[in-house]
Amino acid sequence: MATKVYIVYHSVYGHVEKLAEEILKGAASVEGVEAKLWQVPEILSEEVLRKMKAPPRSEVPDISPKQLADADGFLFGFPARYGMMSAQFKVFFDATGSLWNKQTLAGKPAGFFFSTASQGSGQEETPFTSITQLVHHGMLFVPIGYTFGAGMFEMENVKGGSPYGSGTFGEHEIGEPSELELAQAFHQGKYFAGIAKKLKGSQ
Repeated sequence: MATKVYIVYHSVYGHVEKLAEEILKGAASVEGVEAKLWQVPEILSEEVLRKMKAPPRSEVPDISPKQLADADGFLFGFPARYGMMSAQFKVFFDATGSLWNKQTLAGKPAGFFFSTASQGSGQEETPFTSITQLVHHGMLFVPIGYTFGAGMFEMENVKGGSPYGSGTFGEHEIGEPSELELAQAFHQGKYFAGIAKKLKGSQ
C-alpha cells in the first residue's frame, strides 16, 4: 500500500501555500508515496479577511481532525504569530482531543514549515514551540537538519528556513518565497516522504 503524506497548512496571504505546493511536488516524487494538500478551516470572518486585504482562499479542501487518522505522516505549515503557530492552526490542533485520547497518531512522523514577517520573528522559535503539539500525540518530529546542503548556509541573500523545516519571509501581501526557499521546500517534501515510507515499511 502507498504511504500517505498529508500536507496540512494555514495560509492567509499565500506564502505558506506556495511552500506547501513545492513540498507536495517533493513528496510526490518519491515512488510509493501519495501526497495530498489540505487546509485547516479559517476562523476569521470574510469581513475581517477583507479588512486584512487577504486574497480569496484557494480551492484546496479543508481537513477535519478525524481525517488525520488516514495518513501515515504529516507536514504542518503555518504563519508565525509571536513565535508560535497561527491561532487558526492551534484551534485545529485543539480539536484533535479524540485522536489524542486514543493515541491514534502515536508513532507517525511529522514536520513543520512556516512563514515569518521578518528575520527576527521565529524561523526557529515557531517550529520549536509547535513541537509540544506532536509530543502530546506521540508523533515523531522529523526536522530537515542540514540535509539541504549548501543552501542551508546561504549568506548573500535573505533566506527563510532552518534545521527545523523550510520557511520563507512575507509581510502581508508583500513578497513571495525565493527560488532557494522553494527548492528547500521541495527537498523537505522529498526527504520527509522517504522517511515516512521507511517507517511504514518497517511496521
